[in-house]
Amino acid sequence: MTKRAEAIAYCLTLENVYEDYPFHDPNWCVIRHKKNKKIFAFIYEKDEHVWINVKCEPEWRDFWRNAFASVIPAYHMNKKYWNSIILDGTVPPGDIRRMIGESYDLTKA
Repeated sequence: MTKRAEAIAYCLTLENVYEDYPFHDPNWCVIRHKKNKKIFAFIYEKDEHVWINVKCEPEWRDFWRNAFASVIPAYHMNKKYWNSIILDGTVPPGDIRRMIGESYDLTKA
């Protein structure tokens, strides 16, 4: 997964979510839960790559950061709970989907 459209399409396969552009900037797409309107994925382009900000448990936050150089403290977010995944081809698609899924679960309730 390296393309913006792929990331958005995957997020939209999750149950009861929708795509939104709340910042009046087409570069910033967010994926929200329909019921509580909480965002679980911020998708944007920065430094010639697509980035996804995802929420994570603090113990997993450090695991992901240590496992992949392209998972870093989240850009423009609380670094205690959010990571940025840089879609440069170095993070396997299954791990990207797992991190998105964890963010989805953490923001669902």
